[in-house]
Order: sequence, then structure tokens, then C-alpha cells
Amino acid sequence: MNWLPLYMSKVVPPQEAVAVVKSGHRIFMSGNAASPTFLTEALAQRAEELTDVEVNHVLLLGEDPLTRPGMERRFRHNSLFVGSADREAIAAGRSDYVPVHLSEIPRLFKERIIPLDVALVHLSPPDEHGFMSFGVECAASKAAAESASIVIAQVNERMPRALGDAFIHVSRIHKIAECSIPLQTLPHGTASPVEHAIAAHIAELIEDESTLQLGIGGIPDAVLSFLSGKKHLGIHTEMVSDSVVKAIEDGIVTNFKKSLHPGKVIATFVLGSARIYEYIHNNPLFEMHPCDYTNDPFIISQNDKMVAVNSAIEVDITGQVCADSIGDRIYSGFGGQVDFIRGAARSKRGKAIIALPSTAKKGKVSRIVRALKPGAGVVTSRADVHYVVTEFGTAYLHGKNLSQRAQALMEIAHPDFRSDLEQYIRRVPREVLHTTPN
Repeated sequence: MNWLPLYMSKVVPPQEAVAVVKSGHRIFMSGNAASPTFLTEALAQRAEELTDVEVNHVLLLGEDPLTRPGMERRFRHNSLFVGSADREAIAAGRSDYVPVHLSEIPRLFKERIIPLDVALVHLSPPDEHGFMSFGVECAASKAAAESASIVIAQVNERMPRALGDAFIHVSRIHKIAECSIPLQTLPHGTASPVEHAIAAHIAELIEDESTLQLGIGGIPDAVLSFLSGKKHLGIHTEMVSDSVVKAIEDGIVTNFKKSLHPGKVIATFVLGSARIYEYIHNNPLFEMHPCDYTNDPFIISQNDKMVAVNSAIEVDITGQVCADSIGDRIYSGFGGQVDFIRGAARSKRGKAIIALPSTAKKGKVSRIVRALKPGAGVVTSRADVHYVVTEFGTAYLHGKNLSQRAQALMEIAHPDFRSDLEQYIRRVPREVLHTTPN
């Protein structure tokens, strides 16, 4: 197939590309570092022509002009994972939030639970066969592009050609807007002393030849800094960060002993500096897959010694984990926490870990609490939680009764709050924390 004339026939200015979006359409926008800002700005310029356009997406980076006050009659976000771009709009009632496991998002599109009229995706230039890579974010974008009636591509010469199950052919695209703009980046911060202490406890749980899933933030980055001397670690994760690349270069991560996809880093998106985007370009060490594969607990569990590390906003003394809201204020989303917690728990010699600092607001508030805040949602149930780690140690909860859990969690709470938790445990009604006799 001579794909080049077909490709060139679809190249149009961004304003013409987004002209296919009509009032009442349900659209999808790729997210993370692949947020299609070139197309989004063009779509925002058409605001006065449109009403009731539903915008579905995972985490968006950068400023989103479609969530500005006054846009709600034109565009209403249906967020599958909330971030700084749409958090305020959701709190103000101008946007909506869908609680959903990351592994299940592609199914929403494929089975038309959320039917899509248009998908706006961010792709690499085509290879010699006319295939374009989803690059730094495969996640739900591939399923959206395969499910939508119309696909608009932002083709960016700076988007790396990531390998794996991460390609779409020119023939599947309806409109193409070319650009050469930097991808969104996530600055690599310095871990705090508390994060270092948490990471040190987590590192003690990681055996040689383990396969790791690490998320975003100071704790996952710090964990990798404590793994010097570990042998033949592997990566099967949602996100690849700069710290993962450093661990590869330092010889800590080799992937040689993985029981699934040996020799490969398996991920669904990459987020970090410009350097990591260059590193994954045409690099056969990395395989990008849609999130219904990377995050399928059955797939995850096939990695022996799978270690999943995920964060929380607060944990109650029975082990219930809130990770998507602060009280009733939505802060983020389910993401892949439960996917990986369950997958790691089912893995041979696997470890499912929830990690969090013991306090918030500069030590004024405990994050190990009597009960979750009113309105707070349970992302990970107490039956799923195995390890909880703070800077004060590790609590192992699996197989423990409620009173044993409460005691273990109290012991890793900040000392300033242990007395209050202990008094609560002592006076709480018997049926709440103790097994009721037959």
C-alpha cells in the first residue's frame, strides 16, 4: 500500500481538523504527556459554535482551555482520572468524574458504555509502513481510536516511536494536524526525608528478581534510589519515569528474570523529562501496551515476586484506603491502584503495598485515622490491603482481624496521634473492631 499520498490528503490545519466536532458529540482526548494541546486550543477557539460536547479523558497535563469558567455549556468534562487541569472545575460542578479502574476504561469505549463520536489522539510520525505510534501514552487512547467514529491525530515530530502494541495505521485516521512542539514533562523533584524513610522500609520488602510497579511521586522515585545491590529487578507498571531509566542504567533493573515478558519493561505510559522520551524512542527494551493489558490483574499476577507500590490520601484503622478524594472533594482517581494491588496479591511471592506519610498539613493531621472523612470514597477495600507503610514502619494486615489491624496501624501512625487512636480502639463498640462471639 502506498500510504504517503493517503497521509498527505488528510493533513489539514488544526482548525479544520477539529471542525468535525459537532454539538452533542462525545469526544475522547489522550492524556498525560500526550495531551493534544495543539488540537485542544483549536477546539477552544470554536467554543461559540458548540454546545454540550462531552470530553472524556484520563489525566490531562498543562492548562486545559475547555474547563475555563463559562465553557461549561460548550464543553463538559467526563474525567476518568482527575488532575490539576480539571480538579477545580469538578469541585465547582462544571465537570464530572467517573470512578473506574484503569484496566476497565478501554472496555467502556469498546462496548459503547461510553460511545465515542470523535477521538483526538497524539501520535508519532508514520514509519515506512504507514504506522504511527501512540508514543508516550497508549493507555486508553488506542481503544478510543479504534472505537470512535472519527479519529483526529495530532502528529508531532517530537513524539517518540514507542514499540509494543501501540500503533495505528494512517488509513484509520480521518484528519491530521502536524506540529513540532515539546511534550508535557513532569519535573523530577527531590524526595523529602519522610519519603526517604518510607522508601527505605519498602526497599526491605523487595527481593532480588522482583518485578516492580511504581507510581508517580517522591516515594516511588525514592524507592528506586534504595535498591542498589538488588539483582535482576524487572518492571511491569503503568508509568515509566526517569528513575526507572536510571535504575536500568545502573544495572539494578535488567528484566532478565521476569516470569512474564523477560527482557522487557512493560508499561502503558511514560511521564518525566525530555530525556526519557528520547530514551524510549525505537528502544526495544520498552513495550507499551493498552491499559486493559498492563493493568489486568490476571496478567499482573503472572509476574512472580510482583511488588506493587501505591499511595493513599488516608487509611482508616481497619485498612480501608481512600486515594481519590479528600472527604467528598474529588482529588484524583482510581487509576490502577486496585488493578495492581490485586495482581500483586495473587502473584507468587508477590507484595501489595500502600505507602503514605503518617501526617498531612505539616504534621497537623494524621493520615492513619479512626474513620475516613465524611464523603470519602474507598478505593482499595480492607480485604485487598496487605502492607501499609509509613515513615514509622510497616504494618502487615492480610489475614489479620480488625482489632489486630487497628493495633498494627496505630503502631505506624505518627507518635503525636497514637494516643488518640489507642483511646478510640479501647472504647469503640465491640462489634466494630472485635469478632462477635457466636
